[in-house]
Amino acid sequence: MSNERKTVLYTGVTSDLTKRAFEHKSKVIPNSFTSKYNINKLVYYESFDDPSSAITREKQIKSGSRNKKILLIEGINKEWRDLSEDF
Repeated sequence: MSNERKTVLYTGVTSDLTKRAFEHKSKVIPNSFTSKYNINKLVYYESFDDPSSAITREKQIKSGSRNKKILLIEGINKEWRDLSEDF
């Protein structure tokens, strides 16, 4: 996820992407990282059949450089459109 200006990138894992994206957008947890930095756009996601694979992939993405994350995003979402609007 990112903010409107694309200055902050957030990577996380969830079993319910629709719900989690809504929670970030709604700032359900007021003093969280995503609330503080106004993370409100789902710009990239991957789906997995099991939680272990999802967590492994999350760690890979988090350990990558900002440039690698941008390449992932722009590989499927060049305009940085909010993909949660498709749900």
